[in-house]
Amino acid sequence: MQQPHHAPSEKKASLDRDLERLRTQRDTLKSFLVRQPLKGALMDFDWETEEIIQEVLGSSSPMVDIYDYAQIGEAAGMVNLPEEAPEGVTHATERETLRQRQRVLEICIGDLATRRAALTRGERIKTAPGPRVTDYMSTTVHSIYVDATLSEAALLLRNQKIGSLLVKGVEDFIGSITETELTQEVVAGGVDPSTTRVKTCMREPIITIESSDPLVEAVRLMKEKATRHLAVEEKGEIVGVISASDILRYYSGVA
Repeated sequence: MQQPHHAPSEKKASLDRDLERLRTQRDTLKSFLVRQPLKGALMDFDWETEEIIQEVLGSSSPMVDIYDYAQIGEAAGMVNLPEEAPEGVTHATERETLRQRQRVLEICIGDLATRRAALTRGERIKTAPGPRVTDYMSTTVHSIYVDATLSEAALLLRNQKIGSLLVKGVEDFIGSITETELTQEVVAGGVDPSTTRVKTCMREPIITIESSDPLVEAVRLMKEKATRHLAVEEKGEIVGVISASDILRYYSGVA
């Protein structure tokens, strides 16, 4: 018995409906940029948008995680701001997270539009390779020795205007420390930063990703490990770092 199949016209109609749903969400985001939405309204919008992305692209699509991460940007390092942003976000950073959401939706729309055009021409859909970690990582590796004090680490973070440092042992990098972790150790732990060593509050082992990995893999790994910073490896050596800020630059449309 021959298996039923969807006619091209039915597939086109389905894609058209999906495109319309995504475009409606994108247009709503544009209105949010004109008039800031209430928090409850934005939460409802995000829930609905995530449901649509899952239905349209599939629950395993990396765009589901990426949209979720665009929302997390409200508490993470933002474009053109220090990587470890303060808890109280400004109106400007809230607008930036809306732009990031919009950017993700536009990528989803572009993907479906490509499928629709290929179907119209009777062509096989070709998936263009996405950006790689190497495209957005920083090749400058800021580090501090494991026996340095927290005061020294804080000074380096402030002078370099960065949110994290790799921690170096005798030969290799053995961990990392962020501004948030350092602050929590000093404030919540009540330790003396001038005598307390980095090794007491560093995160270990070091979390790495390959430079050739897709950028979406960095998003997945950051969520899985609950971190905003990853060391980038190439042939077994640390060649750079990538942060939430670097990723959000791409999803904000900033080169």
